Amino acid sequence: MALDGITLGLINKEISQYIIGSKVEKIYQPSKCELVFVLRTRAGAYRLYMSAQAISPRIHLTSYNPENPAQPPMLCMLFRKRLTGATLKSITQVSCDRVLELHFDATNEIGDKQLLKLYIEIMAQRSNIVLTDENDIIIDAVKRVDETKSTYREILPGGKYLLPPSQNKVNLFETSGVDIVPLIAENKNQRLSSAILGTVLGVSPIVCREIAYSVAGDDIETGLLTVLDKERLAQKLDEIRSKAVSGDISPQIVFDADGKPLDFTFFDIKQYGNTLEIKKYESFSELLDFFCFEKDRDMRIKRRAGDMLKLLNNAKERISKKVNLQRVQLEKCADKEALRINAELISSNLYKLEKGAAYYDLENYYDGGKIIRIPAIPALTPVQNSQKYYKDYKKAVTAEKLLDGLIKDGEEELVYIDSVLDALSRADSEAQIAEIRQELISGGYIRKRGKDKIKLPKSLPPYEFTTSDGFKVLVGRNNTQNDKLTFKTAKNYDMWLHTQSFAGSHTIIVSDNREITDTAILEAARIAARFSSSGEAKKIPVDYTLVKNIKKPNGARPGYVIYHIYNTILVEPNMDIEI
Repeated sequence: MALDGITLGLINKEISQYIIGSKVEKIYQPSKCELVFVLRTRAGAYRLYMSAQAISPRIHLTSYNPENPAQPPMLCMLFRKRLTGATLKSITQVSCDRVLELHFDATNEIGDKQLLKLYIEIMAQRSNIVLTDENDIIIDAVKRVDETKSTYREILPGGKYLLPPSQNKVNLFETSGVDIVPLIAENKNQRLSSAILGTVLGVSPIVCREIAYSVAGDDIETGLLTVLDKERLAQKLDEIRSKAVSGDISPQIVFDADGKPLDFTFFDIKQYGNTLEIKKYESFSELLDFFCFEKDRDMRIKRRAGDMLKLLNNAKERISKKVNLQRVQLEKCADKEALRINAELISSNLYKLEKGAAYYDLENYYDGGKIIRIPAIPALTPVQNSQKYYKDYKKAVTAEKLLDGLIKDGEEELVYIDSVLDALSRADSEAQIAEIRQELISGGYIRKRGKDKIKLPKSLPPYEFTTSDGFKVLVGRNNTQNDKLTFKTAKNYDMWLHTQSFAGSHTIIVSDNREITDTAILEAARIAARFSSSGEAKKIPVDYTLVKNIKKPNGARPGYVIYHIYNTILVEPNMDIEI
């Protein structure tokens, strides 16, 4: 992620035009390292999102409304007490570094006016959000830092706030390109991009690589720069400063070969040529909302459902091992007929066999009279050897029947666990996670805590979409909802769809007494493929049939159904739909 000092300064300019002079109406804390301020202006309300998460620290206006915990954390209550009703007077950036300082005019408990400062530090694992008074005495912080974590800079209530240590780099907005180039050139054994990154304050790796590409056509060693290269380097540095100062910027995201967001910056990127897709955005707030949404969602799921993910993955590994061992045992049972034949041949030749032999050479009347050598236990009589083979045969027959059932049960349980993991991967709210947790409690995977009944959040409705020809498409969010959607909500002549060989959601095309079109089936199949565990697969087989053909066996796990009348269509998942 490339939220560098220059980009942070541009974000400051962008958000300041909307929220300077606004009043703090509400404060939320979706997670330990996230804060959302609802700011009221004459033009309306804005949500200012701040994050000190290591994976995606940032500040910007957001259109998303992150889900908040049922009980506000203590830090959130403190911030509400000190800042609710305060006026945001200014936002300043510390040099060209990744630190913003928000100034609020607030009122204390006895009605006196006071200045409060909120420092936003965008520094990967060391990112933080710190509230201080006008004298920089710390009130509290999202991340408290004691002497065990930092001997230079403690961040604790009552302590003095100190800015992060200087990086000893050159400020591009205070120094010309001509003066910066000799400092870069001193790093003779480094790649040009690395030398720029280590010399110039506020530039990200992608910006440094782009400068190197535009100067020399490649990221060459600094010692190989020609006089002309150095002139181009000075010009490029001045050009970047000019763009940032004038606002001649173009927020854009670079996508990797799989179509996933890779990086972003504030001006046109040419280093990738035509190999990667680049998309431009109207604002950095819009860009960051998109770029960080998936990462944040995955992180929230892991945090809120981490115990379930661990439990399910452990169960999956355990059951897979058990099933594999049972398959090996089943393969051994395939020789059961040989045991029966050995028993019968010994039994029919008792008159000529004696105790003490290590084997018996007998005519096999099952194989044209060929001689077969049958191992024997010398300590046993021929009758006892025959009985032992009969006993082993009966054991193999019983084991085969039992193992067939156990393997089938194990395979069905693995399918179920995959379906729960798939539902968890798309869960983006406490309500969805709570429903899945309750499903696992009901299934005996999780032990219920306490004797009191757990109060669940209000259940969310199925996802709803509309095809291009007007048919409503409903998609279940989890196994419990899949059952409800298929067997209670859907009618007999609605269409049911599900990915073949992949865990996924039940998908319903609501017929509404109309004949369902091929177009609706195709579009709904693409939606069903999107809501599945198909991953990076390009073509997904999707089964479809009328709801009346779907049956649920007695005692089957949530989400499990059977059907025998169906058609299959091969489709590409529709990754453009918004969830």
